[in-house]
Amino acid sequence: MGANMSAGMSDTDPPWEPRLGDIPESCVALVLMYLEPPEICKLARLNRAFRGASAADFIWESKLPTNYRYIMKKVFDEETMFKLGKRDVYARLCRPNPFDNGTKKSTGDVCVSISSKALRITGIDDRRYWNHISTEESRFQTVAYLQQIWWLQVDGELEFQFPPGSYSMFFRLQLGRSSKRLGRRVCNSDHVHGWDIKPVKFELTTSDGQHAVSQCYLDNTGNWVLYHAGDFVVGNTNALVNMKFSLTQIDCTHTKGGLSVDCVFIYPTSVGK
Repeated sequence: MGANMSAGMSDTDPPWEPRLGDIPESCVALVLMYLEPPEICKLARLNRAFRGASAADFIWESKLPTNYRYIMKKVFDEETMFKLGKRDVYARLCRPNPFDNGTKKSTGDVCVSISSKALRITGIDDRRYWNHISTEESRFQTVAYLQQIWWLQVDGELEFQFPPGSYSMFFRLQLGRSSKRLGRRVCNSDHVHGWDIKPVKFELTTSDGQHAVSQCYLDNTGNWVLYHAGDFVVGNTNALVNMKFSLTQIDCTHTKGGLSVDCVFIYPTSVGK
């Protein structure tokens, strides 16, 4: 046996040195599992072994939110769910995914946005008070614009399965009606009035008894602002959270107007810190 080995190699042959491409894909995958997704994608460009290892399902399943199967059922059809590997699922969930007829979107780990069209707005069908306006400034391409009203009430409801953690809710509002003129953004504030007399009330209630109330004056004309409605905590991985939320200013001693309502955001509290 020793004679055969010595016959296969000569003293003049260069010594054999292992290369990255010689590492088994299974070993590479075990290392990649402990890296962040951007690092995994960079290393996948090194060679064929790293590229193949980076597609392993167990790597990406560890990066997915615990409720990813619930989200997939909401945003994908059965055929798409069957075809996608875990890496593809991760990539798709990083983008805004519409559900409930496009009136809601889910992103990442886990952020949810709710369109103004999914909210119950008092008087929304009466064009003397409200209009739906198309705009590029909304991820839903449309906002609800209030011209003038005595009783302002915007209600919403959502049932969703969130991963355990702390979450914050915000209303995205603007005083004024924005548009483009000659390629430049302009904001018409002609209808803005009544917001300095009494504060607006935000309220959030969850099905497990959590309750938050906040009030503030709207005074930032011409800019989109996230108004904090409240926080809630999710402790159970598989629990469906049913929440109700509202924006009200129902003091009928004066009118108010010129308010653009874009959407409601829900995202992990740590994102806003």
